[in-house]
Amino acid sequence: MAQTGIPFLFMRGGTSRGAYFDRSALPRDDETLSAVLIHVIGAGHRYNIDGIGGGTAVTTKVAMLSRSGDDWADVDYFFAQLAVEEQVVDYRPTCGNILAGVGPAALELGLAKASGAQTRVRIRAVNTGTRVESVVQTPHGVPLYEGDAEIAGVPGSAAPVMLNFSGVEGSVTGAMLPTGQVREEIDGIAVTCLDVAMPVAMARASDFGLTGYETAADLDANRDFLDRMEAMRRIAGQRMGMGDVSGSVTPKFAVLAPPRNGGAVTARYFMPLACHPSMAVTGGQCIATACVMPGSVAEGLARPPAGSPVTVTVEHPTGKIDVLLDYTAGADFSVQSAGAVRTARLLARGEIFVPGAVWSGRGE
Repeated sequence: MAQTGIPFLFMRGGTSRGAYFDRSALPRDDETLSAVLIHVIGAGHRYNIDGIGGGTAVTTKVAMLSRSGDDWADVDYFFAQLAVEEQVVDYRPTCGNILAGVGPAALELGLAKASGAQTRVRIRAVNTGTRVESVVQTPHGVPLYEGDAEIAGVPGSAAPVMLNFSGVEGSVTGAMLPTGQVREEIDGIAVTCLDVAMPVAMARASDFGLTGYETAADLDANRDFLDRMEAMRRIAGQRMGMGDVSGSVTPKFAVLAPPRNGGAVTARYFMPLACHPSMAVTGGQCIATACVMPGSVAEGLARPPAGSPVTVTVEHPTGKIDVLLDYTAGADFSVQSAGAVRTARLLARGEIFVPGAVWSGRGE
């Protein structure tokens, strides 16, 4: 049986990389869609040798775009996280780094139109319901990829993409504090279970006997820590109302330490079984929120600037990420919006092929 070719864009978005599709070019039902995406990425092999994944969680991602039926949004962004060594697709989370490429991809795919030197693309993140305004540089009526913006974890510089997130509270669980507590204990360790842009269970690195400044490779090699962390993450997921999360990449887990390089906090963020080489945009927003939230595990450890809106800088293994946070302090603590500057680059366009036995073409 002949292989099936599917039009796609191959893009770097922030510190992640993946395939971007027009949703209409893919199977309608989730079961066939998952089978197609598994073959696109080559999930189930440590090198993703039979697909275009890169053998890490930050390079086994897929964005599916369509014109939005939402009155506010221009484009719907449906995200899929593929496992590396298992044939598993998770549609529950979203990805803020891949989202950096959604505005440019929507313009490339004809799902949005350029409008001047900068184009504002309003995006609805289907997985979480979050609304995001993406500001893309379009001085010549097409996305500009070259520029002077630099982000930690990506070599060189590129044109900036400004992302402004609203509706970030309770992105997955429906509540900013899904357990009803700002701080609680799991396995004798104080944690904060917070859902702002991404549900994250956070603890102090020192409570695990860590400094919080370890490299990602060192943490990935610390089997005792990872096993304990994963057991705690599963308990956190249950408490956050997410059920059995053993097969899901959410909630995430993060360990925090005092800043060393002028930021507000140092963080190591897990995806969930390996340390992120830098920092997820949504994870950074959740961690930044903990830094300004009274009573969280970050209190007394983080050093955020005063006031709102405020830029909260999160230090990570390869540098820093700045989160622009607009929040209401005090007894009625709430987050109105969170923003970040990212970059993106179109790497390739064309057709990706999957076995005809998996899917024979559009409309089936």
